[in-house]
Amino acid sequence: MVPNSLLRSTFKLQLCSYIKNAAAYRSFMDHPLKGPLLARLYSTEPSIQKEDSDFKDSNGFKGHDMLAPFTAGWQTTDLHPLVIEKSEGSYVYDVNGKKYLDSLAGLWCTALGGNEPQLVAAATAQLNKLPFYHSFWNRTTKPSLDLAKELLETFTASKMAKAFFTNSGSEANDTQVKIVWYYNNALGRPNKKKFIAQAKSYHGSTLIAASLTGLPALHQEFDLPAPFILHTDCPHYWRYHLPGETEEEFSTRLAKNLENLILKEGPETIAAFIAEPVMGAGGVIPPPATYFEKIQAIVKKYDILFIADEVICAFGRLGTMYGSDKYNIKPDLVSVAKALSSAYMPIGAVMVSPEVSDVIYCQSNKLGSFSHGFTYSGHPVSCAVAIEALKLYKERNIVEKVQSISPRFQDGLKSFSDSPIIGEIRGTGLILATEFTDNKSPNDPFPPEWGIGAYFGAQCEKHGMLVRVAGDTIMMSPPFIITPNEVDELISIYGKALKATEERVKELKSQQKKQ
Repeated sequence: MVPNSLLRSTFKLQLCSYIKNAAAYRSFMDHPLKGPLLARLYSTEPSIQKEDSDFKDSNGFKGHDMLAPFTAGWQTTDLHPLVIEKSEGSYVYDVNGKKYLDSLAGLWCTALGGNEPQLVAAATAQLNKLPFYHSFWNRTTKPSLDLAKELLETFTASKMAKAFFTNSGSEANDTQVKIVWYYNNALGRPNKKKFIAQAKSYHGSTLIAASLTGLPALHQEFDLPAPFILHTDCPHYWRYHLPGETEEEFSTRLAKNLENLILKEGPETIAAFIAEPVMGAGGVIPPPATYFEKIQAIVKKYDILFIADEVICAFGRLGTMYGSDKYNIKPDLVSVAKALSSAYMPIGAVMVSPEVSDVIYCQSNKLGSFSHGFTYSGHPVSCAVAIEALKLYKERNIVEKVQSISPRFQDGLKSFSDSPIIGEIRGTGLILATEFTDNKSPNDPFPPEWGIGAYFGAQCEKHGMLVRVAGDTIMMSPPFIITPNEVDELISIYGKALKATEERVKELKSQQKKQ
C-alpha cells in the first residue's frame, strides 16, 4: 500500500497524467483513499498550480466557464489554468508575462512559429476582401480553388486528383470513412465497411475519428469504438518485440497478424487501413524497418484502401514534405491539417486518388450530388492563410531546414539516454518522445501514483518550457523555424528537468524502502 504521506506529497505538486489503462485505474478508484487523489493525478497534463496572488487580475481564472477539452473538471474548479496571451517565434507568453519555449508547437501545429507576419497579412487581406463564402452547389471562392491545386501538387508519393476541405484533422478522418463507404457502395460492395487502425494511434476526437483512435481514454464512457472499427498491433518495436527479434522480423510478424485479422473478419468486409507515418499522440512511435512495405503488400493483396493520416507529419515535420515520402507509402487517400495553415486558421483536407474520385464523380452524377460538406469547407480566409503557408514552406526551404536542424535536436536529447529513469528516447526529424521506466525496461514502469512524467513536465514548465505529457511519456515537436540557440535552450531545460526528476525518483524509492 502506498503511504499516505507519499500520496499527499505527490498530490501537493498537482501533477497530472493520463491513466495508463482502464483496469489499473478502476482498481485504484476502488480504494477509499487512493480514488479521489489519483483521479486528480491522472486526469490530464501537468501544469504548475497558480496561486491567486500570481495573477494580475486578483480573481484569476479559477472556475472559468469553458467545458475544457481533455481536462478534468476538478482542474477547472480547483486550479487556475495556464493562460497564454502572446506568441513570438518559438515562444509563448502567459498573462503574467512569463516566457515559455513551446516545444510542442501548440499541438504539433504552429510550424512557422507564433508571429509570422505574412500569414497574418494573408488573413487580413482576405478578411477585408471576402471574409466568407461557401463551396456548396458549384459555388466557391478563388482561395479554395487555388489551395486545392497547390495542395495536390505538394503530394508526390502517389497521384492525388481532388482535395476536399474540412476544419480539422478529426473532420478529415471522419470524411475519409464516408468517402470510402460511398466508394464501395458505388462499386456494389455494400459489405466492405470495416476499418483497421493501430493500437495507440491517434486520428481525432469526433465520433468516427475517436473510434479509429487506438487510445482507450478516447473510448471510455463515450460508447466507442464503433463496431465497424478494428485495431491491429501497435508497431512499437522497443515495447513489443520478442526476445531476439529484429525490427524486420517484428514487422513481418505484425504484417502476418494484420493478414490474419483480415482473413478472420473476411477480406470482403474490410474497406480501409489507416495509419500515421509516425504515430504522434500515442507516444511518437516511428515505424520499425520494412513495416510499411509489408503492411502495404497485405492491404493491396486484399483490395483494401490505404489512408495516410499525415495530420502531424505533413509539410516537413519528419524532414520530408510528407511522412509518406520518408517511408515510401503510396496511399489511396491522405488526411492533412495542423501545419497546413501553421495553425493560424482552422483548416484540414482530404486528398483523394483518381481511382477513388472517379467513382465518386460517377456516383454523384447518378444520385444528383455528393451530399457531404461543412459550412466552412474551403473557408476563404483559412485557404488564403494555407496558400501563404505552403508558399513559405517552399520559399524558405523548410524541409531542408528541418533536415539541417533535426540532428542537433535528436542527438542532443538522445545524449540523455543513459539516464537510469529513461527507458527509451525515440523520434525523427523534429518530433521526439521520452518514455520513463525503471531499469530501462518497457516491462518495469514506475508506480503510476508517482507521476514521473507529470513531474518532469512540471519541472520543464518551471524552467520556462512547455512539453506534452501522457502518463510517463513526454513528447516534443517544436516549430520548424526553431533556431540552433533555441534547440540548445530546449536541451538545457530538458537536462535540468531530468536531473530534478532523477532526484525525485531517488526520494520516492527511498520512501518506498522504508515501508
